[in-house]
Amino acid sequence: MAALLPQAKVSKASATKSALAAVANGTLKEDAELEKENGKLVWSFDISKPGTTTITEIMVDAVTGAIVSNEQETAKDQKKEAAADKKEKGW
Repeated sequence: MAALLPQAKVSKASATKSALAAVANGTLKEDAELEKENGKLVWSFDISKPGTTTITEIMVDAVTGAIVSNEQETAKDQKKEAAADKKEKGW
């Protein structure tokens, strides 16, 4: 993430505000990640809502500030994604 930070024109704080505004009553499940997704530099957020077991993954373009993805993920989806991240990062 540190290597990508100089490329981001949208601050983490600003992206967080946008992501939380996209999910009514949502709270951040974990800290944001700055990553390349489908060739775009994005801030990625996992947001939970009270009374649900799903997670909403919001991706905010780190250059324009636009929300580029808003997807619901189940616990199974989260585990699959975590395993793929570990493999990608060589953990």
